[in-house]
Amino acid sequence: MAKEFRKREDEGNELIKRFEDHLKKRKSDFFDLDAYEEIIDFYMLRGKHNKALQAVNHAINQYPYSIELIVIKAQILSHLEEYPAALELLEQAENLQPNDSEILFTKGSIFSVQGKYHEAIDCYERVLHLTEDKDEVYYNIGLAWQNLEQYSNAIDAYKNAIENNLNHEGALYELAYCLDVTGQLESSVSYYKKFIDEDPYSAAAWYNLGIVYNKLGQFEDALNAYDYAVTVDDTFASAYFNMGNTYMNLTDYTKALDSFKKTIDIEGPSAEVYCSIGAAYESLEQYDLGLKYYQKATKLDNMYDEAWFGAGVCLEKQEKWYQALHFYNKALKLHVENPEYWKAIAHAEFKVGNIVSSLDAYEEASKLDPQDKEIWLNWSFIYYEQGDYDKAVEVLAHGFNEIAADAELFYRMTVYLIEAGRFKEAFNYLENALILDFDAHASLYEFFPQLETQKALFKIIEQFRKENT
Repeated sequence: MAKEFRKREDEGNELIKRFEDHLKKRKSDFFDLDAYEEIIDFYMLRGKHNKALQAVNHAINQYPYSIELIVIKAQILSHLEEYPAALELLEQAENLQPNDSEILFTKGSIFSVQGKYHEAIDCYERVLHLTEDKDEVYYNIGLAWQNLEQYSNAIDAYKNAIENNLNHEGALYELAYCLDVTGQLESSVSYYKKFIDEDPYSAAAWYNLGIVYNKLGQFEDALNAYDYAVTVDDTFASAYFNMGNTYMNLTDYTKALDSFKKTIDIEGPSAEVYCSIGAAYESLEQYDLGLKYYQKATKLDNMYDEAWFGAGVCLEKQEKWYQALHFYNKALKLHVENPEYWKAIAHAEFKVGNIVSSLDAYEEASKLDPQDKEIWLNWSFIYYEQGDYDKAVEVLAHGFNEIAADAELFYRMTVYLIEAGRFKEAFNYLENALILDFDAHASLYEFFPQLETQKALFKIIEQFRKENT
């Protein structure tokens, strides 16, 4: 088998070499239609869209009446974001072959990419009458309605996709999301059980039910459903993977690892599964192993920001701050609008002594997720630690504008105001903090190790307790 694979790989490489020699005019060569499609696929899979365009142009010169090549060129132009040119080509192809489902489907896809969802739906609905493989068409109709936030129409489309193909994972996932958004997920359990009633030995039906239970937070029921799925089909990799995620939710990390590793045994390694294994080891506080698997994930897919971030977390847990910062920055470059990445960078920069960079990073995080109180607490704490109490108060005050009454924020503001010598304001905040969560007042003493200050605070707090009991 391995020898046969290497033979096919060598033949493919030889074909690409022949074509590139042909481009360089070193030799003139003839390629049949199948060869051109293989060459184009080679470039597309590697993201070399301009090379793919060169190849398809040569192919069309040789086969000018091939509708299939015209559609492929339109798809390549779409990847290059040349949408008007792509649509113009498809219009020409449609004039020649008005009932070609591939032409209409490609038009629909391009309209969707442009955000022209109603036009996309019109194309997809015409495709429904021309193809037997309706599940993918219904799925794309569902995505278009979902992007328009017309969830009931999306739900209908996804249900049609599933009824045509019970194994359509995309439709199952998006359906569960839309049902969740519209508050229908719990009432939909009977819809999924209907498939099991029709065929109790359907692994896909049990798997779908597991997805719904998992979304509902009914993890034991989800595990039971996934277990039925893998009992019926012990090669059902997705069921093992989801089982692993459910074990993670139940904090049973060892069993989660077993499920993730079983997934790899069945379908081979992937960045997503390696990242999940890394997360399980991280949760087990086996940080070296966690780091190893996160790095395995990045080697398979260096655009996988979650894996870079996970590696950083494992290094942070070991207080390897400089190395953690390197990985966090890798993650941030791939997803610059993720507040968690900015927050992690801010903390790491603080730990290595880069105070200005830390403050800047907290500011960015606060813009992206102003409801995260940890950002405001940590950001203001830097100023507090430097003795700039008024600036600490100013930053935390911005947090109060974003977050509803929160005891921890009130207690922290009390600390900053006391240190700033603004006692009257401090006691107002302290009173509000005590009303919100009296027992949390112990956190104040961590900031005031001096016995005299602690005694003074204790008297005020005791007086408040007596007056309010």
